[in-house]
Amino acid sequence: MAGGSREPGRTVTSKVLALLGAFDAAHPQLTLTELARRSGVPLSTAHRLVAELEEWQALARGPDGRLRVGLRLWELGQLAPGRLVALAHPWLQELFGTTGENVHLAVRDGMEVLYVDKVYGRRAVPIVSRTGGRLPMHPTGVGRALLAHEPDWFVTSYLARTLERPTPHTITEPGRLARELAAVRAQGYALTYEEMTLGSCSAAAPVLVDGRAMAALGIVLSSRRARELPRLVEPLLRAAGGIGRAFASPPSAGSGP
Repeated sequence: MAGGSREPGRTVTSKVLALLGAFDAAHPQLTLTELARRSGVPLSTAHRLVAELEEWQALARGPDGRLRVGLRLWELGQLAPGRLVALAHPWLQELFGTTGENVHLAVRDGMEVLYVDKVYGRRAVPIVSRTGGRLPMHPTGVGRALLAHEPDWFVTSYLARTLERPTPHTITEPGRLARELAAVRAQGYALTYEEMTLGSCSAAAPVLVDGRAMAALGIVLSSRRARELPRLVEPLLRAAGGIGRAFASPPSAGSGP
């Protein structure tokens, strides 16, 4: 990409990455001014780089002039994490078909969970997760299932942070949360009740491959039906186990439900 950097310490590449990184699930469309502000790139520089990104189809402009991620980036994004999603998706479909509830698949990325797949229906309870979206680990079922299987040093580092409290029911006390994680490891699944969103509860299980949690599979339903959550654990564990076995198999021998 043409052009040098007049800002010490910032290369053209770092500016381009900052521009692309300004988009997220909560900000899928941005004006040029918003993009410059969120990325920390000067407006004049952003204007020049955005023109090149549009030409390459990394960014696209809507009828209202707002910018969004372009088809070229979407196409590249489909390549990762491709094998996991391809192997897991049939199991998500089967779990949704069996329960009729929203199901999603997530992986850990830093201190957050990144949702990589989702199967849902019109009659299921609305949920805040979205494919490509990120949420904190501790208040979400999938995040807690993943966090419980992280090394001790990572858990200690995570609990030492100031923990987000999305609802009054979110567990943020380090000692209590550590006990919850121990229970998740012991029983093999996590349950949360209105910790991420009021009105919904969840169950989640880790997708284990050689003892390591590669991902987590979660199911969400209305908190009015919280008593039904335990009956969903068995099909959830079966699906998570199926994904783990499929992922552990050689790529040419992938399996489905």
